[in-house]
Amino acid sequence: FQYANETARRIFPELGGDDPLKVTEFISSDLADGTKERDDRRYVVRTDKGTDSSDDSMKGYLVTIYDITEHDRRIRAEEEIKIAVEREKTAAEMSLAAKIQMSSMPHDFPPFPDRTEFDIYASMEPAKEVGGDFYDFFLIDDDHLCLVIADVSGKGVPASLYMMVTKVILQSCARLGRSPADILDKTNAAICSKNEMEMFITVWLGILEISTGKVIAANAGHEYPMISDGGAFRLFKDKHGLVIGGMDGVRYTEYEFTMEHGSKLFVYTDGIPEATDASNGMFGTDRLITALNSDLSAHPEQILNNVRSAVAGFVKDAEQFDDMTMLCIEYK
Repeated sequence: FQYANETARRIFPELGGDDPLKVTEFISSDLADGTKERDDRRYVVRTDKGTDSSDDSMKGYLVTIYDITEHDRRIRAEEEIKIAVEREKTAAEMSLAAKIQMSSMPHDFPPFPDRTEFDIYASMEPAKEVGGDFYDFFLIDDDHLCLVIADVSGKGVPASLYMMVTKVILQSCARLGRSPADILDKTNAAICSKNEMEMFITVWLGILEISTGKVIAANAGHEYPMISDGGAFRLFKDKHGLVIGGMDGVRYTEYEFTMEHGSKLFVYTDGIPEATDASNGMFGTDRLITALNSDLSAHPEQILNNVRSAVAGFVKDAEQFDDMTMLCIEYK
């Protein structure tokens, strides 16, 4: 054995002299990536058959050891820069996606400055950059206001895409003058027709007849609404149907109730009662009702602020696990 760089003997003294066994054992003891480490530096060992320059006859083996530490550091630095650039690009795209999602929901309040018959406020706080929860409200005509709150299974980008699709279908069906049950029927059929991801959506949808206060509603596996008849809020255990996307051909039923002057309706997603603290304790429905009733004279925006403060006080520094969405309307 000959050595192209004699520093090999100093760096790797276990090579010994020209003992073929020791050299062979040394070469075969590479790390998984074919390199060797010594004193925080990395080396590559290469062996080539030697030749006599005069007659090209074989003359043993030539052992060459290369120090690739600085090369590795340079490559690693370039990779870190590339990862940082990609991370920044992804963050910018997610920020844009979040803005697009939020802009798709009503976000200017009051939304109907000329309508004095009701006051409405809503908010959505995603657990990630984008979420699967959504709320919506819009006038079908001068006397009918459609109210929607929904929760898509999962989180992040897949849930947000389903959220956008579901929102468009619900609003399109509602604007055709269909009943709440029929709106859910048609939406379920549309979602089930192309649901390879097997995602589902819980939806509460109600249509308020503004002139009378009558609400016709249907519930596809969503949280029970909270109703105040001018006094304290109470849990209203309405009729539940199967979640949207759960099974094709499902038919939904609807129910009705009447809001008197001063009545309030509060609907929300499960991210509110299921908000957890550091010990995995849940906020729960009872705490939600207490927060709703902490100020019976509060208007819808303040009611949502009261609930948000109560949840924050309960979870403290615990990470937000799920999207939190709320909508409250007061019938005046």
